[in-house]
Amino acid sequence: MPGRVGRRSGPLVNKGLAGSASAHTCWWRPFRTVGDVSVTYVDLTHNAAHEGRAMAWLDGQERARWRRFLHPRPRRDFLLCRAALRAMLCSRLGCRNDELAFDTLRYGKPYALVGGRPAPIGFNVSHGGRHGLIALGPAGRIGVDVEERNARRDLDGIMRLVYTPEEQAELDQVNGEQKVRLFFSLWTMKEALIKALGTGFSLNPSRFEIPPALRRGRRAGVFRFPHNPATGWWIEKLDTNGFAAAVAYELAPASEGAEAHNASWERLQ
Repeated sequence: MPGRVGRRSGPLVNKGLAGSASAHTCWWRPFRTVGDVSVTYVDLTHNAAHEGRAMAWLDGQERARWRRFLHPRPRRDFLLCRAALRAMLCSRLGCRNDELAFDTLRYGKPYALVGGRPAPIGFNVSHGGRHGLIALGPAGRIGVDVEERNARRDLDGIMRLVYTPEEQAELDQVNGEQKVRLFFSLWTMKEALIKALGTGFSLNPSRFEIPPALRRGRRAGVFRFPHNPATGWWIEKLDTNGFAAAVAYELAPASEGAEAHNASWERLQ
């Protein structure tokens, strides 16, 4: 198995595998920092060298899971994202790769263990098309989502299932590229919030609404689920020209940062 990954700035590499490695040997790189959460971009394009190095990071159960994927795309997505996640967690937690394992919560959200004990770190992984994102932060609930914009999908049919009447009305008012961008911006924000909450799609995305200011161009703000308004979540768009993306994380209710976030939330209404 790969050895301990040293703490270092810039992209992480496994020296035991890559020798005198450089950033060019990695398929992931820093992308964005949101509060205490760092978001890393993972390149999911086919690259035999990257996939060979990534395989050495996986443990036996993960390799068995990799083999169960029927198609090359999801197999590659899992391999490259899981290996990058392991490298980053080893670096952040100061542990060896063979000390790191994963378990899942009730609805399937994974968490990390080091030496059999839950690790004091939160993370979430998403991939869409050629793009992957990994969000890492202090122990707590985090969600991230990335999607390639696809105008060929049945946007109208999907939006009737996952968006509120108000969100649907705004989508009905735009066309073409503007509609595609708004559709995927709303979708990634909802997906990031659901993934942060950790209940999967037991919560119907049409049951909660993205605040109007975020729908109309504001980049970030505080969100509260209707069923639990006491808990605040910071939601921030990470869109680029190549993809739509968002990250969400739970706010500490008594912190000064939460008070500032709460003021931002009031302005969203």
